[in-house]
Amino acid sequence: MTPFTPLRQNGFEGQAPGVKSEYEVVAWDIDDVDVRDFENLRKKIQEVWPDVIYNAVAYNAVDSCEEDDEEYAKAKILNTELPGELAKIAKNLEAVLAHYSTDYVFDGKRPTYRSGQRAPHCCGSGCDGCQYMGKEETIPYWQYSEEDQPNPLSRYGWTKYKGEQAVEEQGEKYYIIRLSKLFGGLSKNALGKKSFFEVMGDLGKKNKEVKAVDNELSKFTYAPDLALESKNIVEENEPFGIYHIVNEGAVTWYEGLKTLYKILGLDTKIIPVGPEEFPRPAKRAEVSVLQNRKRKPLRNYEEALQEWAKIIKN
Repeated sequence: MTPFTPLRQNGFEGQAPGVKSEYEVVAWDIDDVDVRDFENLRKKIQEVWPDVIYNAVAYNAVDSCEEDDEEYAKAKILNTELPGELAKIAKNLEAVLAHYSTDYVFDGKRPTYRSGQRAPHCCGSGCDGCQYMGKEETIPYWQYSEEDQPNPLSRYGWTKYKGEQAVEEQGEKYYIIRLSKLFGGLSKNALGKKSFFEVMGDLGKKNKEVKAVDNELSKFTYAPDLALESKNIVEENEPFGIYHIVNEGAVTWYEGLKTLYKILGLDTKIIPVGPEEFPRPAKRAEVSVLQNRKRKPLRNYEEALQEWAKIIKN
């Protein structure tokens, strides 16, 4: 999936957006359009007049955003202002907008239901087994549902959360799709950010031992699975709103790396360390496990990682 993809259905004649059909795909990358020029962007999209717009544009240099005001300004344009503008454009064209967000909108603490009221399925008894109630030490980790209230820990997280709010405020037909720990094909663009598995796979082949943080529990998201599920959500006319699209299997970076080296057949020693071993300007949540309550669960990340490993070997 390119960063910006409007879809126009062939033969679209009054049918509701999202029906299964052949698509005319117009995919724009960084060299094709300056998304910061909203006036020009609006004209280009109007020329296409799409039925569906997928916005995968994002600033994701998390630590640069935290320590550099100029980088923070870029993040606010791409992560906050652009989604709001696309929501307005989509609304004017009566198009569907699919916008991608992140687990960085959560702080790692006990989830709080977004409306401030009792969460669905909560009996109100105050039992120790519920993630909304009870004693914190009795809960091994949190799982954030689509209805939970975000509270970012970093500048980057706030730009993404405010982008979600802009889509909700300015849009009409939209899907906000949150993901975490994204990995997919090898980086080809010089500006592309390598995935954790790509970076650590290279290090594992060059070194006898590596260190990995046994912290920041969350779920991985395999890009091809994300793309297919994003398409399915639209085609199946799911209710508009927020969706969590992640592969099953909540693990730390260390646990994920053990799985990777096992699949690659590497005997590189992995040393589990705390987050203090790799100081970073931006704070990360210790737990940001996204819970998918709205869709059929995706396959386990281990199965997706096996597929990824075969692809990169070819």
